[in-house]
Amino acid sequence: MEAIAKNYYRIYDDKEEENFFKSKLDHQGIKELLKEFENSHQEYYNNDFFSFVKEHDPDAAIISVQSLYY
Repeated sequence: MEAIAKNYYRIYDDKEEENFFKSKLDHQGIKELLKEFENSHQEYYNNDFFSFVKEHDPDAAIISVQSLYY
């Protein structure tokens, strides 16, 4: 079984909410989607952008990132 490369991203929206997601799309691909998304939206919310990403990468997923101290 071939491994699928995953890229991890941190995003902030207009409500200053922070989310993390993973996608098989590379950084350039996400930048292109963001530009397309910005051209069709007046306000930017993580859930809306993430739904837009899912249209192009059905395997994308929001992830939870926890701090670990030792």
